[in-house]
Amino acid sequence: MRIGLYPGTFDPITYGHMDVIRRALRVVDELIIAVALDTNKAPMFALDMRAKMVEGEIKSLGNGDHKRIKVKTFSGLLVNFAEENNATILVRGLRAVSDFEYEFQMAAINSKLNPEMETVFLTASESTHFISSRFVKQIARLGGDVSGFVSPSVAEQMKAHFKG
Repeated sequence: MRIGLYPGTFDPITYGHMDVIRRALRVVDELIIAVALDTNKAPMFALDMRAKMVEGEIKSLGNGDHKRIKVKTFSGLLVNFAEENNATILVRGLRAVSDFEYEFQMAAINSKLNPEMETVFLTASESTHFISSRFVKQIARLGGDVSGFVSPSVAEQMKAHFKG
C-alpha cells in the first residue's frame, strides 16, 4: 500500500491545493494531508481551524476519493511524522521555477534524513498555477473577491475572519 503525505499550512486551502490532492490520488493508495503548525509563518487561522477547513473541502471530492484521505495535524520534523504514519511518498506541488529550488533542497534534506522517503513533484495545472494562499489572504484582507481561488465555504471563513 502506497501511503502519501501532502504537507502544508493550508492557510487557507485553495483550489490549487485541491488540484494537487486530486492528482496525488492517482499516485498513491492513501493520502494523508498533513496540516502543519509552521512556526516560520504567522497563519491567519488556528491549526485546528485549518484542519477543519481541509476536511470540509475533502468531503466535496467525488468517486469516494475522500475515503482514501486522512487529515492530520503535526509539528516537528516532517520525516518523523511520515515514519509515524508509514508514509513513504512525499507529495509536493510546484507552481513556478521559484518553488523548485526550495522544494529540490527540501527533497534532498528529507532524503538524507530518511532514505526510504521519495518526493513526488506535481506541477500546478494551468488553471491553478498562479494561486497562492499568501495572495488569496492579501486579496481577502483588502476586501477583494476570492471566489475564483477558494471554495464558497472557505471564502465565508475568510470574510468572517476579516470582519471580526
